[in-house]
Parts: sequence; structure tokens; C-alpha cells
Amino acid sequence: MTNKEKYQAFLKVEQEIPVFSQSWFLDAVCGEENWDVALVEKGNKVVASMPYYRKKKLVFNLITMPQHGQTMGVYIAYPKGQKYETKLSYERKMMDALINQLPKVDYFNQTMHYSVTNWLPFYWRGYKQTTNYTYVIEDLSDIEQVFKNFSNGKRKDIQKAETIVEIKRDISAEDFYANHKMTLEKQGAQISYTFEHFKGIYDGAYQHNSGGTFYAIDTEKNIHAAFLIIWDKQSAYNLITTIDPSFRSSGAAALLFKEVIRFSSTITNTFDFEGSMIESVEKSYRQFGAKQKAYFDITKVDSKILKLLLD
Repeated sequence: MTNKEKYQAFLKVEQEIPVFSQSWFLDAVCGEENWDVALVEKGNKVVASMPYYRKKKLVFNLITMPQHGQTMGVYIAYPKGQKYETKLSYERKMMDALINQLPKVDYFNQTMHYSVTNWLPFYWRGYKQTTNYTYVIEDLSDIEQVFKNFSNGKRKDIQKAETIVEIKRDISAEDFYANHKMTLEKQGAQISYTFEHFKGIYDGAYQHNSGGTFYAIDTEKNIHAAFLIIWDKQSAYNLITTIDPSFRSSGAAALLFKEVIRFSSTITNTFDFEGSMIESVEKSYRQFGAKQKAYFDITKVDSKILKLLLD
């Protein structure tokens, strides 16, 4: 069996592996031939994994993050009942074994899921890290309490939007992409991904019952905002957001988030805003009562030429 085939079997056993490391998502954002996975096995059983995306830029070989691949990195299936010290020792052993299997490249960059809280084994191997932040509603089991934690400003926006727009599901891939392209052009920007790339994510999400689209539309058929979310057993994630600046004051985005969070509470445990380091976006996500979560962006540059170019 290839590592990918073993990984497919591992994914069926381990239900906590984030959607960003699921094979269907990796196929969509990387291309089926452009990703592989390092595995640690014990007794013919996979106990740790690390998918990675390879690409070439100019003369340099890279392991990096694919577009819309929010996180990747290490997943470890821990033995039950480990003491804390034993767990840290086990983590180092697993991470070392995974690092040893990575192909030699000029540049490495991966963003780890926030569930990975220990990057010391990478540090000891010469890697560096930057801390990023996302915002997460940690418990969706009491949805009314979740809504009570929204700020007063968000609740007012929602009340306003309820008189203006209706929330609907399952906009077509073509219409979603066209809307995002149009809303960006209104702001003097260009869309950064192709329709083919988006269609791969969209089709994969629907085919694997792991994602969907939601949008806010008024009586004149104007789309004020649209979201593509994806989900796994543990969390739903806000992946792509399009908001029409012409209708920014309608409050539609706040109402859309409320309904997406409500839906997420019926299928999973948490909601991840896939938070931004942009100050205004961070403030908005925080006002939904979400908690800040730190996650690691890990890099290593092995090419002397590339080091000079990056310095």
C-alpha cells in the first residue's frame, strides 16, 4: 500500500483529523498529484500523520500551504492514559519521525491546526515559528447562550438585517464565484483564485457532505453576502466570505453568521471563524463571543540563495 492508501484508512479510524487534512480537501486545493503524507506506523498501524503540499517556484523546491488550505501539519493518535510528561516525550518521538520523512526542499512552511500546542520538536530541528490567531466559538450545544454572547452591536445589526434580507442555502458555484469577483472589483481588487480551484472545493464539500454555501438576498435579488463553510466531526470553518460593499450597512453579514452558526450547531461542536490578523476583521469576529486561539506558522529555509533573497 502507498502512504496515501494507508492514510485513507487512518482517516476512517481517526475522526478528529481536521477537514483541511482530509484527502478530498487536499485533492481539491493541492491537486491530487501534488500532495503526499508522512506516516508513523507501529505494528502495521498508523499512529501519526503529516500531509504536505509540494510545489516548485523558479528553481526552488517548496513544501508550503495551498490556497485556501488554512491548516495542515501534524496529527498524533495518542495512547490512552498517558501522563503529561509521557505525552510530551511521545510527541517529540512522533514529530521527529515525521520530520525525518519529509523530502528535502529549499523552503518549508506549514500552518498547524490550533490543536497542536507543542512545536518544540520542530524548533530543535532548526525550524522557526510565527504565532497567528483565529477566533472560535468553543461550544455550540446551547445555541441560545451562544447568541446571548454576541455584542449589542452585532444583535442590532442582526435585527436590522432581518427586515431587509432572507437567508438561503446552496447558491451555485458559478454564482458564488461571480459574486465574489464582482464584490472585490467594487473594492478595486481582483479575485485571487480561479473558478476551477473554487469548483474543486465546492464540489468536494458537497460530495462528501462536508460543506455548503449560505447567502443573504433581498427582495430585489441583490446578494448582500455569501459564505462557503466546511466542516468535520469537531468543527465548522468559515472558509470563503463575500460581502458586497454596496450593502455593507444592511447587517446581512452578521445575520448570515448567526444562521451559519445555528446550522453548525446541528452537525458539529465548534465554529471557527478562520480568524484574520487584520485588526478590523479580528474585532468583528471577537464581537460574536468567540474565543481567541493561537496557532503556529512554522518555516525553515535550507537554501542559502533563498535565505539571502528573503533577508
